[in-house]
Amino acid sequence: MKQLLYGVAYYDEYMPYGRLETDIQMMKDAGINVVRIAESTWSTHEPQNGVFDFTSVNRVLDAMHKAGISVIVGTPTYAVPTWMVKEHPEVLAVTKQGAGKYGARQIMDITSPTYLFYAERIIRKLMENVKDHPAIIGYQIDNETKHYDTSGPNVQLQFVKYLKEKFKTTDALNKAFGLSYWSNDVHAWEDMPSVVGTINGSFGAEFSKFQRTLVDDFLAWQVEIVKEYRHEGQFITQNFDFEWRGYSFGVQPNVNHFTASKPFDITGVDIYHPSQEDLTGIEISFGGDVARSTKQQNYLVLETEAQAFSHWTPFPGQLRLQAFSHVASGANMVAYWHWHSIHNSFETYWKGLLSHDLKPNPVYNEAKTIGADFKRLSPKLVNLKKKNKTAILVSNESLTGVSWFKFNQRSELNYNDILRLIYDELYKLNVECDIIHPETENLEDYSLIIVPCLYVASDQLLDRLNQYVDKGGHAVFTFKSGFTDENIKVRTTNQPGIIEKVCGVQYQMFIEPKRVQLAENPYGVDESKNEVHTWMELLTPTTAETFAKYDHPAWGEYAAITGNECGDGYATYIGCIVSSEVMSGILAQALKRASIWETEQEIRFPIIIKSGVNDEGRKIKFIFNYSADIEMMRYPFEESEELLSEKHYKQGETITLNPWSFMIFEL
Repeated sequence: MKQLLYGVAYYDEYMPYGRLETDIQMMKDAGINVVRIAESTWSTHEPQNGVFDFTSVNRVLDAMHKAGISVIVGTPTYAVPTWMVKEHPEVLAVTKQGAGKYGARQIMDITSPTYLFYAERIIRKLMENVKDHPAIIGYQIDNETKHYDTSGPNVQLQFVKYLKEKFKTTDALNKAFGLSYWSNDVHAWEDMPSVVGTINGSFGAEFSKFQRTLVDDFLAWQVEIVKEYRHEGQFITQNFDFEWRGYSFGVQPNVNHFTASKPFDITGVDIYHPSQEDLTGIEISFGGDVARSTKQQNYLVLETEAQAFSHWTPFPGQLRLQAFSHVASGANMVAYWHWHSIHNSFETYWKGLLSHDLKPNPVYNEAKTIGADFKRLSPKLVNLKKKNKTAILVSNESLTGVSWFKFNQRSELNYNDILRLIYDELYKLNVECDIIHPETENLEDYSLIIVPCLYVASDQLLDRLNQYVDKGGHAVFTFKSGFTDENIKVRTTNQPGIIEKVCGVQYQMFIEPKRVQLAENPYGVDESKNEVHTWMELLTPTTAETFAKYDHPAWGEYAAITGNECGDGYATYIGCIVSSEVMSGILAQALKRASIWETEQEIRFPIIIKSGVNDEGRKIKFIFNYSADIEMMRYPFEESEELLSEKHYKQGETITLNPWSFMIFEL
């Protein structure tokens, strides 16, 4: 990238009246230099089977090019038109809830030959129409693609073929999954039941893994089609999303971002987050770290919020804070969904940069300052690179495994809750990190690897983690790690299985704690924050030292948190779910031991510091204030220029951060 991209999704087809020239002028006034089009409007481009009309696409492309605004064209395959479902109802996904019904988007079976026929046809017709247009800088494949829980007969048949290839024989399958339980074992491939009703977690989790490969295959298939038409210098991307909790929260259960992103030139994501009093920047940072880590390179934020919902409409200054927060994590593009608020249908009140009156407003006016600063500071901020010493290992398989075997029957906590418990406290300690996965090579590139709930793991992966520690790495393992193999079969050894070697601890019993605290409050938190909850392992150290025991009349002899020297490295093991305050203390302890404790760690949230190296080889430091209070601090770095104000600051000089504001320093 030669410049930061600042953009919006634009749907001329949704406008209540024609105003393309007006919109373009307002975009130019706001510094918008890219728009995303076409991914949502298949029915406009093919109103009847085999009847194609790209008038709206061509009109927008021509007008944007004339105005000097670049365009990303999306393949319109994630929302099928009515005629297709009427003629071919089999294109709708059959899920655990039964046959699909038309209405919403993302309701199709992405493996349906009929759907794939029509999808390929619309992609090729669109590409033939737009391929030589000079406005286009890239293409987006589909949108927020997932498998949509497609699990009908055709998918079950493909799953059996997948199992045959992986296990070769039904005996091997039965043994790996323990299917003899309740007479579930299969002795002929043609007897394989639908997985929809299974009670076997291994079988069900393998199906989830298979469904994720369907997403990989579908996206790679589209990429190969688009590659036939795209010109040199045009990128191909996808708009990945995250587990949704009313906003972007954690690892996406239905997509493996690391495998699905492989065919793309650059990873794209959408990131939505709480705002107003609840704006912390954590979701912006987490989503960015995942996106950047998929390819260890810069990424695109293809969607984020402008006004959106009433509880997200940003306070003055927050839109700027949010935009530069994305850049600080390594984004080369920030784009809003969407330019204008629409006037009917499902997302009427998911508001765009413009409200329903389509006139300038305070949020739009603030966007104008972002566009101007992006243009001015692009040479300093585009292509920021990071070299982090800390990583968190995430596992889609463990996420699925924990969903099958919850912490306890009364708890709704899942894998992502534990991941975010760790990530959020690192963030508040101003520790930047990469997100790695079980196939990541060169673990030794990191001084500290944190491993949350690695419930599902092969012997090979656990051996690699043992070797990492033995050769000098520092690791923090949490409860439920090492418990089962890659087929969710519980290991018959003492827990935590193979990593007992580096952790120096073992256990046989685990319980749901009630009124249990850590004895002697080892991390010095408020008494109300010293309690453990939901899950608790009764640890017996073998070679480890005990950092904390349980304060309980029956369980007081057992360790709760331990640390162990092994070879040249060190492993911490957390045997229970603790408060965020205790987790912060554990992580601080591990960071100091791994020699990662630096100037930034002495500064805490709501002041957040992000770092990068720009194309000129200069260090860039962002200092953000995620609070409604004025924050004053001593400037902690060497003498440098603050890029927004163009003032110079010396180390130790007092700087003032207004509410929801930030400063950018070039060292």
